[in-house]
Amino acid sequence: MTSLRTRVAISSGRMAGAVSRLTGRGQGATISGRVMNAIAPNLLRDSAQSQKVVIVSSTNGKTTTTRLLVDALVESDFPIITNATGANLASGIAPVLAGAKQSGLAILEVDERVVSKVIDPLNPVLLVLGNLSRDQLDRYGEVHAVSAAWRKLFIANPSLAVIANSSDPNIVWAASPGTVTWVALGRSWREDANTCPSCGRLLEWTNDSYDCPIDNGGCGFTQPEAVAHLNFSEDENESATLLIQEKSHELRLALPGKWNLANAALAVVAANSFGVTPKRAIALMATVTNVAGRNMKLPLGDGRNAQVLLAKNPAGWTEVLQYLSPRSTQVVVAVNARVADGKDTSWLYDVPYQLLRGHSVAAAGERCLDVAVRLNAEDLNPIIDSDPIAAARRLKGDDITIVASYTQFSALYDKYRKSKP
Repeated sequence: MTSLRTRVAISSGRMAGAVSRLTGRGQGATISGRVMNAIAPNLLRDSAQSQKVVIVSSTNGKTTTTRLLVDALVESDFPIITNATGANLASGIAPVLAGAKQSGLAILEVDERVVSKVIDPLNPVLLVLGNLSRDQLDRYGEVHAVSAAWRKLFIANPSLAVIANSSDPNIVWAASPGTVTWVALGRSWREDANTCPSCGRLLEWTNDSYDCPIDNGGCGFTQPEAVAHLNFSEDENESATLLIQEKSHELRLALPGKWNLANAALAVVAANSFGVTPKRAIALMATVTNVAGRNMKLPLGDGRNAQVLLAKNPAGWTEVLQYLSPRSTQVVVAVNARVADGKDTSWLYDVPYQLLRGHSVAAAGERCLDVAVRLNAEDLNPIIDSDPIAAARRLKGDDITIVASYTQFSALYDKYRKSKP
């Protein structure tokens, strides 16, 4: 039975959230959770007891993977709750659990820094782990620090069930002490995985596999055998084949890009662990057209719409630019540098913006001048306008894509929701 303190915390948190929404300060999820957790520090533990909790975490793709997994399980016998807004700290998770009307399945996106802190109170039945890459170094620290924290977690909890990406050495090092089902997703971004996470020597890469061979002075760390393999088609941004225990499944989504096919592969394997066949899971996920605004079509006010994509760090930007490069689209690069983005914009020089050569390009966002300097270094001669919508209007043609960092994307998503009837 829920304690009086927990009930008071929930009521107070809901009131705080309502005030936040009424005053236009935000959606209310974060402040609601902060109030709840402040009044009842054990609220997460108490609220999670009636739920089977699944944690989804990674640097890139956790919001989409969570959403795809929810859709894949929609026909299951479990009532499902989830933090669909992407509020993935303890303050965002608390209101979701507190709002559950009955026992069921809680599929929760969790920030990679917070996973270790919520494992004990949430007591998850499954973790789904995607990738680890550099992101907001001024807030998160470097990649190996996060990987090491996760590894300590799994050493202390070796029975934790995990579905994880075997193509990321940092994920493999972190999750290996757990009870892992490996999924090979391939890897296009390797700059955060050049060295062995076990001994520090340079890894040897061959296509999508890696090794730290003992006969070359290494420690023997290597890519583990996977039960599922994602193989991209010739048009790798549109479809792929997911091989699960020697059975092949075509994977095709309404969402764009190679990165979303990788997110979907993890979701398919996770759904299969709950008894949903890969064929049915893929069919259910194929109906998703955007996730919390990712891939939304934003009206520009001049009769045209712009596709809006989120990119938060070099790994994410690289995936998006590889997707856009062969397409006949004009591109707005919109970057802010607030706390939620990371205030250090030096990462701009780790992104292969040369992939935009041949496209008309605009630099936008609060750091549009920093972006313009970076784009000019690739001879892209961008239009400069801090307002990404105004910048998009100045580009010619009907195919416009805005690629935005986190807070700039969030502002565009607010405009999108207000534009809907």
